[in-house]
Amino acid sequence: MGTAALAGAAALWPKGLRAEGANPNFAAALGWTTYDSGRHLQDGFRAAVADLGGTLNATDAGFDARVQSDQIDSLVATKPDALFITPADAAAIAPAVKRAIAAGIPVFCADSAVPGAEVVTTAMSNNFGMGQYSCEYICKALNGKGRIARVMLPQNESWDQRTLGMEWTLRRYPDIKVVAEWAFALAGNISPRQAVDNILTSNPDVDAIWCAWDGAAVEGTLAARAAGRNDLIITGIDGGSQAFNYIAGGTPLKLSMAQSFYEMAYACVFYAHEKLAGRNTPRLVITPTYAVTQEMLTNGIPDDFDVPGRAAELGWTRAL
Repeated sequence: MGTAALAGAAALWPKGLRAEGANPNFAAALGWTTYDSGRHLQDGFRAAVADLGGTLNATDAGFDARVQSDQIDSLVATKPDALFITPADAAAIAPAVKRAIAAGIPVFCADSAVPGAEVVTTAMSNNFGMGQYSCEYICKALNGKGRIARVMLPQNESWDQRTLGMEWTLRRYPDIKVVAEWAFALAGNISPRQAVDNILTSNPDVDAIWCAWDGAAVEGTLAARAAGRNDLIITGIDGGSQAFNYIAGGTPLKLSMAQSFYEMAYACVFYAHEKLAGRNTPRLVITPTYAVTQEMLTNGIPDDFDVPGRAAELGWTRAL
């Protein structure tokens, strides 16, 4: 993130407790810090703490729910003033989150909701809507008729909502047929690239591939190139410089539902300050999602689009 963009984010948000002299001790149990999504979440937490006040002790579970549960317990033992969580697997870590809440720690979640846990605020995207929107893009590009495949991400409840949104859209397009699918498992032996290779081998006439996340969409693009299928339509969900570069380059990757990961994290820190000050906080914040296509990237690849206010400067409007 550029210095100017970070400074702009602080100016766009009301002041937290810094003016009152508070210096809260925050902890963050991050489910991952890899990929553009993890980096933007981490940047958002760090920038918000720097802007609004406090200290931050963060851990990284590397997508391992068992590790994250242990890290949550360890962070709770330090008695932080608030705990931020980006769930690797929301259902699997729910018992650890409930233990944190029972210990009297205010908990704030970014990216995914934790089922059955009374966290203070969850800031996340409309996952069902992103699945709907990206599938609608494919259906319209195919004029309502064609053969498609899908690469799904059932790792947690929030991510699985994308597939449910995709299925909801398909109800209105009976001439769009799903001819192949693959569900990604973090501990599996097949990569998204291998899965798409297999899909294209067994279904050489497939018209489009809907992907539940950009990692699969990017790897699917590489598989399409190797198969000589530059006419293929691929969509993804997440946003970030890697996907944007493929979209800008005119590859089969045509659309990314770009989430505001930075803003999710920033909102969690802001509302932690509000909670500690005794003010009201929202239970759920739906952060902006931008439907990014090639024409939106003609002036460059923005890495700071999800810093509050930056999308408006780019002329982008939220899709969800």
